[in-house]
Amino acid sequence: MEYVFIRSKRKTIGITVESDGTVVLRAPLYCSRRRAEEFLLLKRDWIEHAQKKMLERRAMAQADPFTKDELHALALRARKIILPMVEEIAGEMGVDPGRIAIRAQRTRWGSCSSKGNLNFNCLLVLLPENVQRYVVVHELCHLLELNHSKRFWALVSRYQPTYIADRKQLKKEGAPLIARLP
Repeated sequence: MEYVFIRSKRKTIGITVESDGTVVLRAPLYCSRRRAEEFLLLKRDWIEHAQKKMLERRAMAQADPFTKDELHALALRARKIILPMVEEIAGEMGVDPGRIAIRAQRTRWGSCSSKGNLNFNCLLVLLPENVQRYVVVHELCHLLELNHSKRFWALVSRYQPTYIADRKQLKKEGAPLIARLP
């Protein structure tokens, strides 16, 4: 099996399958390549399943990509839905975000900069309200905890108790949407 091998300061071995089907094997600096490859072999079934899903998504995306006009309309719609949601939840949390941008992003549903600026994917408006709210809560919690620590997830849980199910729903229903981005 072909793969890209990357060593980094991470603590665990990890595998990702990119949208083109490329397998990326990441390992801690101290981990031997042999140990990392053993892990890769253990996960062979998962990798093959993930590659198959990626190929299906790519085929669907090529068959029905979003047009520029559709993305523009989604961005306008997202401003009307996401911005008031951000304002409402930020008030509940007692936080004050900086600039808020709506974009068609290929890899993220939302992000928060160290300056407190928030970005949201315009495709969020195609997902259920509970999922939209989860993404908004997630990014607003980064204004208080700019990481994914236990304290961060406790904050998310306080403002979105259903976040685990919402996150799973986002991954399941969101992936085919992102695949349609040009």
